[in-house]
Amino acid sequence: METTPLPTGGIVVGVDGSESADRALAWAAQEAALDHRPLVLVHALGTLGTPGTVWLTEADELVQEMREHGGKLLADAAQDVTRRHPTVDVHTCVVTQDARQALLHLADDAQMIVIGSRGRGPIRSLVLGSVSAAVARHASCPVVVVRPHHPGTVRRGVLVGADGTAGSIPTLDFAYRQASIRGLPLTVMHCVWDVIAASTTAQVVPPGEPSTEDARLLLAESVAGMTEKYPDVYVTVEVGRGLPERCLGAASEQMDLVVVGRRHSGALSRALFGDVAHHLVEHARTVVALVPETS
Repeated sequence: METTPLPTGGIVVGVDGSESADRALAWAAQEAALDHRPLVLVHALGTLGTPGTVWLTEADELVQEMREHGGKLLADAAQDVTRRHPTVDVHTCVVTQDARQALLHLADDAQMIVIGSRGRGPIRSLVLGSVSAAVARHASCPVVVVRPHHPGTVRRGVLVGADGTAGSIPTLDFAYRQASIRGLPLTVMHCVWDVIAASTTAQVVPPGEPSTEDARLLLAESVAGMTEKYPDVYVTVEVGRGLPERCLGAASEQMDLVVVGRRHSGALSRALFGDVAHHLVEHARTVVALVPETS
């Protein structure tokens, strides 16, 4: 990691020159502008850029070329951000580390990490694959994965998966804040599995169905405090019938952003999170945010 001081509480985004990284950069820059936070652009050289790789022919020259290329890549990206968002404070950082290690290190002082769905470079799966999996599972701050999507699709705001527990409050708060700063409506969805779900496809349960009233009451209690904190956000509460990854995945096609939580409170919770998060990061046709939750 470079020793150049970087601001705390910033929006950190990985930059590698790929189309998907460019999408992530555009989203991160807009987030920094809307939330009035510094933007940190990071380019990881990977293990080839680590001093001591003497087995490479003319290693010093290669590393220097990689540093210069990374520096120019970041300088061009920073210039583009400044042109689009003049008020954003932009910082750049070239790191001699694997992308996973670099982003996880920066996560400790970041407001969020933003990554694209694919990358290129010494590690082909620079952003999706192993990097996104490691960062999303272990980062100490929220991780936003900018998935490929259809620009012409009419979307309906922010969708958040909630289970009504106290541990899910950080996820709800993140979703409410995103809806507030972006001026978007918010849909809060709780998913139930019952006898009917076992024989049907994932679906939204119509209001008034007696079998889901307890779930609706639980959701109403969960969002009560958030409604007072974010009075400007228009909220719809929905109950989905089916597996969470299926319900949220189906609804994601019409959303600007989908927010889910991440926990470390036992094998069952990790397994459930893994299914939901993995499905959305791999298949959602929109931006996905993964938020660390309390146990």
